[in-house]
Amino acid sequence: MPSNKAGIIPRLRPRSAFPTLPVAPLNERPMSTAIRPSACPGLLRIVQALDGGICRIKLNGGSISADQAEAVANAAERFASGVIEATNRANLQIRGIGREEAPLIESLLAAGLGPRSAAGDDVRNLMLSPSAGIDRQMLFDTRPLAEQILDSLQSHPRFHALSAKFAVQLDGGEGLAMLEHHHDLWLSAVEHNGECLLAFGLAGCPTDAPISAVRLEHGHALVIAVLELFLELARPEQTRMRYLLAEQSVVGIVAQLAERVPLVPVTRVPRASSVLPVGAYPQREPGRVYVGAVPPLGRLDAVMLRGAAKLARERGDGSLRFTPWQSLLLPNIHEDAAAQVIHNLESLGLRCSADDALTHLIACTGSAGCGKGLADTKGDALQLAALLQRHGQILDVHLSGCPRSCAAAHVAPVTLLAVNPGHYDLYFRDAAQPGFGTLHARNLTIEAVAALLDARSRSPLDA
Repeated sequence: MPSNKAGIIPRLRPRSAFPTLPVAPLNERPMSTAIRPSACPGLLRIVQALDGGICRIKLNGGSISADQAEAVANAAERFASGVIEATNRANLQIRGIGREEAPLIESLLAAGLGPRSAAGDDVRNLMLSPSAGIDRQMLFDTRPLAEQILDSLQSHPRFHALSAKFAVQLDGGEGLAMLEHHHDLWLSAVEHNGECLLAFGLAGCPTDAPISAVRLEHGHALVIAVLELFLELARPEQTRMRYLLAEQSVVGIVAQLAERVPLVPVTRVPRASSVLPVGAYPQREPGRVYVGAVPPLGRLDAVMLRGAAKLARERGDGSLRFTPWQSLLLPNIHEDAAAQVIHNLESLGLRCSADDALTHLIACTGSAGCGKGLADTKGDALQLAALLQRHGQILDVHLSGCPRSCAAAHVAPVTLLAVNPGHYDLYFRDAAQPGFGTLHARNLTIEAVAALLDARSRSPLDA
């Protein structure tokens, strides 16, 4: 049965605080800063695909300044095909890079978008809630703690041995938080006996029951303890927490953590997942809103990104935040300006309405850019969105070109798994089933998928 990959995400300090890294040939870099082999793209490691090279830019907490966004747009336009993708880890990536890898990397480093060292790029995998620090429901502002964690991940050479996929999630109880992406370590704020604690779990997500908790002042120490204990216990081939837990008991690991960090037993009711953030939402500060917009199927071009950056500078606080829903937020917009900002974003080609079927579809690169893709998932998703819109159906659908599920780090309610060009197997999410869920039908065309989903939604058995 196909399996669904876990997700992750990083980013947060003002990028001007990071020194610019020289881009030297690999054989001229010191071993302590050399880029290790990996199939995952990074800022300093361009990975080849059918449509050219891919450069992944990790964003602290998903945040990027307007100036940096313009630098990304310029780099994509000058040195690549112009395609910019918002990822499900709240990062950005540039596709279609040709031979001018070095000038592209140098331009991004000059904009302050790089890591502290080459070796630190892979481990900047910390995902925050997109509304960190401004959410009306937050229990505390996670950004200072995130700053500490990211600093430790990059500064301690031992942590550079972690897999490029090893990931941490931190949420402060925000109303807008991605709770379905699996992480090696997750921390989630919870109120307990009148105190704010950080509940945590291993190899799961915040919809799971926590295994224990710590007080806020011990949050950083807990992360360090978990990472150090993982590196002490895991064999080289056990690159993720779930592989370690296949041999080590959670109870045993918690007992060892308790020897290093004061733990607080806690129980809580699992939180419900957030909905896609599109449109205007009130912030903690009265009179201010953040505006959410969705690039169609997670893709922007240079004009879109420059336009959003201009709006952020003129109407907001000069920053943009990318989300695990492959969308973006403009924070700190005056509520009186929200309607105009939404109009301007839509004029750029971004989608700002939850009633738009396309905002609810996810699709990987597909056969147009990936050698493993069995269908043109992006093109098929556009066709499916038009059919669903015509039928008045707004459904969360994930189109995957192969079983790796690169576009979605969680299981969608409906998954279409490509079997050949224009044809898909249809799955419905089922908590009792692994992978994508229950296989409902095989080898469907997009037209057949739309008709089946429409009929299912109208059936009284599914009402």
